[in-house]
Amino acid sequence: MQDWAGYGAVVTGGASGLGAATAALLARAGMKVTIFDLSVEQGQAHAASIGGRFAKVDVSDVAEVAEGFAIACTAHGAPRVLVNCAGIAAGAKTVSRGTAHDPALFERVIRVNLIGSFNCASQAAALMVGCDPVGSDGARGVIISTASVAAFDGQVGQLAYAASKGAIAAMTLPMARDLADKGVRVCAIAPGLFRTPLMAGLPEEVQASLGAQVPFPARLGDPAEYAEMVGHITRNPMLNGEVIRLDGAIRMAPR
Repeated sequence: MQDWAGYGAVVTGGASGLGAATAALLARAGMKVTIFDLSVEQGQAHAASIGGRFAKVDVSDVAEVAEGFAIACTAHGAPRVLVNCAGIAAGAKTVSRGTAHDPALFERVIRVNLIGSFNCASQAAALMVGCDPVGSDGARGVIISTASVAAFDGQVGQLAYAASKGAIAAMTLPMARDLADKGVRVCAIAPGLFRTPLMAGLPEEVQASLGAQVPFPARLGDPAEYAEMVGHITRNPMLNGEVIRLDGAIRMAPR
């Protein structure tokens, strides 16, 4: 198993939800974590609590991503693990009350979720390939992005979100193939219904109803369970080019 203790890691969207749980787990595993997020106060507090660093980064902005990686490299050296958790959701149908889907909204979701993941992954990969190999396999790093079950089971009103997450799933294998001869692995996780800040804002009865739709266990996922999957991917050298559903066997209905 691969051990990245003592090396740098970057978690985007690491101030809350899945990203915060992931940042904490990687720190407990001995990694030096830098959090990228737009929530400055929350991000700084979480980074301090795990002994990491924080950088205010809009992942859709190439220059800000580069600045964030410069901060991470100065603090912890070139990252050996990148986890893309930054993302947004927007609900809108293709046509609603005779009006077409707002193209600006569609573009924003694509820019943050898909292009943001690409920006961070490509820049992290460029840093990783310049590092010395680690272990007998010659590993240089691991990139993990966050897709969604919406990539496969997009619901009514999830056009932009499903498109962005489907593209993240689709770019996982070619990116893994691109980087295979350089010792960098690439995977994605497609979570189902998890107790994220967005979900936690719903009434308890609504959360319980959503959790009951999951075949087993019949509840919302815990961000710590997502983080555990991230941890396993980083350690298991045979996981590469794969999109892993983490969803309790749910298949989303149209609505």
